[in-house]
Amino acid sequence: MKILLSNDDGYQAPGIVALYEAIRDLGDVEVVAPEHNNSAKSNALTLNAPLYVNIAGNGFRYVNGTPADCVHIALTGLLGYKPDLVVSGINNGANMGDDTIYSGTVGAAMEGYLFGVPAIAFSQVEKGWANLDAAARKARELVQHLLKRREADDALWLLNVNIPNLAYEALKPFKVCRLGRRHSAEKVISQTSPRGDVMYWIGGAGAAKDDADGTDFHAALQGHPTITPLKVDLTDHDALQYWSKATPQAKTGNAP
Repeated sequence: MKILLSNDDGYQAPGIVALYEAIRDLGDVEVVAPEHNNSAKSNALTLNAPLYVNIAGNGFRYVNGTPADCVHIALTGLLGYKPDLVVSGINNGANMGDDTIYSGTVGAAMEGYLFGVPAIAFSQVEKGWANLDAAARKARELVQHLLKRREADDALWLLNVNIPNLAYEALKPFKVCRLGRRHSAEKVISQTSPRGDVMYWIGGAGAAKDDADGTDFHAALQGHPTITPLKVDLTDHDALQYWSKATPQAKTGNAP
């Protein structure tokens, strides 16, 4: 089995190194990851500058671009073949609820999914890499299980996985759940530069708003590594009929 591994924290991040070591014997694992930290880059592609690929001493390939860039160029020519699985992570911090919209970790996995390759995004719930060995071991278990399923069918899926920063023995079984929601982000931080210009820093993510039973927030708090199946179709299907009536001369796509 052939696996493409990427992330958004950069090719030298502890998370991707730990994940590589955990799954390297499960197949032919190729690493193509960003040169630098690209957190919150979502699905961004670099269209106004050239991309360069370099090889690190450990064999990892790194790109001066975004997580989606890495997977995109890997699947459109760099590798020369279509992998069986795209894996992204392990991210330094949660990608739960609304985070998935912004996440470069999820963006890398989603790029693989858009090219018809099953994909998984792995993240640790808390920043700081505590118990990273346990997270990598848990990630390996899921990858190994899904590779066996991959041999049995050609289903296409995109999974978002968040693993609590607990010792392996303290981690509960995987739990499939929906995304929760966060409150609005914290207020932007403004500062004055040494030259007198005003500069702005994006504020921190909001606290959990919808963390009810059944959400990723709730399950992770209980010690479960969470699995959320994602889809790319952003169409509000329930509103199609409403807007076909509310918009002059509009019809739904399936109307004659």
